[in-house]
Amino acid sequence: MSFDKEYDLICVGGGIMSANLALLGKLLNPKMKILILERLDGVAKESSAGWNNAGTGHSALCELNYCPENEYKSISIDKAIQICKQFEISKQFWSYLVNENLIDKPNEFVSPVKHHSWVTGKDNSDYLEKRFEAFKKHFMFDSIEFTRDIEKMKEWFPLIMRERTEEDVMAASRIDRGTEVNYGVLTEKLFSILENEFDTPVYCNMEVQDVDPDTDLDWTVKVKDTLNNKIHELEAKHVFVGAGGGSLLLLQKIEIEEKDGYGGFPVSGEWLVCNNNEIINQHNAKVYSKAGIGDPPMSTPHLDTRFIDGKKQLMFGPFAGFSPKFLKEGSNLDLLKSIQLDNISPMLGAFWHNLPLTKYLVEQVMMSHKDRMEALRKFVKDAKDEDWELKVAGQRVQIIKKDEYKGGKLQFGTEVISSKDGSVTCLLGASPGASTATAIMLEVLEKAFPELLDSKEGKKILKEIIPFYKTELTSELFRKELKNSKKALKL
Repeated sequence: MSFDKEYDLICVGGGIMSANLALLGKLLNPKMKILILERLDGVAKESSAGWNNAGTGHSALCELNYCPENEYKSISIDKAIQICKQFEISKQFWSYLVNENLIDKPNEFVSPVKHHSWVTGKDNSDYLEKRFEAFKKHFMFDSIEFTRDIEKMKEWFPLIMRERTEEDVMAASRIDRGTEVNYGVLTEKLFSILENEFDTPVYCNMEVQDVDPDTDLDWTVKVKDTLNNKIHELEAKHVFVGAGGGSLLLLQKIEIEEKDGYGGFPVSGEWLVCNNNEIINQHNAKVYSKAGIGDPPMSTPHLDTRFIDGKKQLMFGPFAGFSPKFLKEGSNLDLLKSIQLDNISPMLGAFWHNLPLTKYLVEQVMMSHKDRMEALRKFVKDAKDEDWELKVAGQRVQIIKKDEYKGGKLQFGTEVISSKDGSVTCLLGASPGASTATAIMLEVLEKAFPELLDSKEGKKILKEIIPFYKTELTSELFRKELKNSKKALKL
């Protein structure tokens, strides 16, 4: 395996983020020299893998944690609008690739699956109706339906409605245009385009050990070939760290002051996966409910139709586990290694102010199969133990950062950390990461390659790829692009 001496961009990690960044970069400037390095023996084997994430096209159509209710009982949909726009940007990118004949079978990674929210109890039902009323007024969500009628819910998700009676107090909403996405397959397709159309392969079994400043303009990237333990030192004008949970440990080695104070808290995910095809075929929906009082947003229970490994699947979760590893294929010393002088205070502050999260995680780790089945039976009343088995999903590292008042805070979501000159960028955090990857990588391009996006040619190309980019979003434009992506992606 031979390397060039210098690259315009080195991407660390062979997942959905690096795939988006590298392909966008090549579309804007085909001459850009890009190298992608992955420590495992193939791409999309960690956070981007099909089983390792929820697969919901996170577009805020059903996820209630994006629509908080304030103390005055009014609903904010600002976060939902932001997430929805970001997901539609991803769909526009995929549609462009299909229309340019770079992707030929979009149905291999994206499928239409209706998105539902479902709650029980009067207070939750009243909340859901208020959310519906707020959504109905906005053009992004005005196709939403709402019901308190059990017969209507039987039409929408019959498996959940089995053994329910009119005495059950429930409510549900639905938006038809929801999607199910296999980000593992999508990532493989994006890297295939890079290799076949732009001569930009992924070098696997390559572990980036350090990134050091070389000159005022370059970085030296120290890479270990895990097959023969040979060390390579490569030069890069720009470095992007998109290594999922492993990003924090590498970022801490890079000499930029912007990294100071960041820590991470690892949380593993688990699913109950149905092994009975008769039951799997009775559900064709994504149904999200509300997290329990005091539970973190990532605990929102949902019963999901998935398409993985070429077949329809049904899973329920997520259940949280704890591992000190930052990656599924990581080390048990990861958490310990991440604790440094500059982040001790933020990590202690985050821990102290998130004691309910600690309690939640302890309870989750202590759960037996019987306990998990009882949680499932809140959705599927007659679920049988033998029809469901536990599957470990991906490892996520939630961001911990400095906070003026609390010392440190736990932050859900994703964040781009960048050096002042944009020559080093790093993505930390978790959900809704994969769904919003294109929008996030546009942010990275703005920091690292502003000259590409500011040029006349760059603006023209980007407008063709992402019609929403730097444009005021109107009802007319939204509906037009929704129609275009529906056609291109065969939704």
